[in-house]
Amino acid sequence: MQDILINWSPQETRVAVVENGAVQELHIERALERGLVGNIYTGRVARVLPGMQSAFVDIGLERAAFLHVADVHVAGSPPRGDGSGPPTPIERLVFEGQTLMVQVIKDAIGTKGARLSTQISIAGRLLVFLPQDDHVGISQKIGSHELREQLRARMGRLAATSDGTPTGGFILRTNAEDATDAELADDIAYLRKTWAAVRERGFSSPPGTLLHQDLSLVERVLRDLAHEATGAIRIDSKMQYDILKAFGEAYMPGSVAKLEHYRGERPIFDLFNIDAEIARALARRVDLKSGGYLIIDQTEALTTIDVNTGGFVGARNFDDTIFKTNLEAAQAIARQLRLRNLGGIIIIDFIDMAREEHQTAVLAELRKQLARDRTKITVSGFTQLGLVEMTRKRTRESLAHMLCEPCPTCEGKGQVKTARSVCYDILREILREARQFNPKEFRVLASASVVEMLLDEESQHLAGLSDFIGKPISLKAEPFASPEQYDIVLM
Repeated sequence: MQDILINWSPQETRVAVVENGAVQELHIERALERGLVGNIYTGRVARVLPGMQSAFVDIGLERAAFLHVADVHVAGSPPRGDGSGPPTPIERLVFEGQTLMVQVIKDAIGTKGARLSTQISIAGRLLVFLPQDDHVGISQKIGSHELREQLRARMGRLAATSDGTPTGGFILRTNAEDATDAELADDIAYLRKTWAAVRERGFSSPPGTLLHQDLSLVERVLRDLAHEATGAIRIDSKMQYDILKAFGEAYMPGSVAKLEHYRGERPIFDLFNIDAEIARALARRVDLKSGGYLIIDQTEALTTIDVNTGGFVGARNFDDTIFKTNLEAAQAIARQLRLRNLGGIIIIDFIDMAREEHQTAVLAELRKQLARDRTKITVSGFTQLGLVEMTRKRTRESLAHMLCEPCPTCEGKGQVKTARSVCYDILREILREARQFNPKEFRVLASASVVEMLLDEESQHLAGLSDFIGKPISLKAEPFASPEQYDIVLM
């Protein structure tokens, strides 16, 4: 059973997906940082790069967005992702200064700008509308071949206009499997009306204009997160509850009965201790119930997860101890990937297992737990070094990247020099300065811990350097932000 908790404020919306009493997913949307995926803009081609078969398009954001040739729609061509035949060179499709209607298909991540497509799609409750195509696609998660053909035939009939000709293509979402003709027809009408308004604004709007924005996080809860196993959707804002109820009655009537306006005195996230769970999801170490633990390190290129036995000694022999720790770790890893929204390349270093059947069982457990994740995942299995390689599609910034920034003290390294190392840096710097300049005195400004070490454990070396250069060296403690920071003043 799944519960969804929504904590809303004017500046931030937070959604927690709770399954069997444990938080499995966290979604955060800030008013000033709302994602762009699904937004439709008028854009101006700023630069075409034939060597990369791509173009940079100005859509009014801080960084120019990226358009690859594979995402350029050509009339009469197969839909995006078909991959049949080589694409037409981008220099023959777009030119600098051209105005295009484009849609964001991937948010900006790190230093990379948003990724665009000229293949427009608008998502509804049951369908995705493709106004530039005329085919009907079916979600791969929908049952048998016979059912898929039945749905395709129904859609062909419902999507046809009064004269029998289709206008625009559609993809049936997974939740359309049991939809009635009336529900599908309502979604078709809504999507076509939305597209008509977008197209009309596009004709008269200058480059950089936002023509259409995807649903807010609160509305996407009903569209994307709620399903048959959802028990309750609790929201702590009466205003947003009313908005969500009206939206649900119009598009997701089956979910309206699950909506609850939370009126309790305690903050809604306190019900499941979610704020503490967020704090734990930002930590490097994850403790397991058995006494083992995970170490999760997120880098620019990949994420590494190291499994350790820690204090777990409960099994009868060492092999069983390792096996049970790895099994528990597989369950925890699947949850942490969803909770932290970790994507890209992921390397898992399970504790080495001597028996092949143990490796097989751990890998099976990992895949079983990952099957609950709605994000696309590929697991390659164990390598010769005993590592598990996998990928998880990046859909948005990870939780850590969204809530945190690099430490100003260590600048993201995760460590700083010891006071003794800084002392030796200072002594070398004084020697260099003494060979170039001839001041009356050298004054060292450093953190209190460094000054204390120079006066105590390193006092002999400091005195020896002063005698060698023939100049006095004075010390002064300063409240520097970083213990590595220091300054040498020539008096």
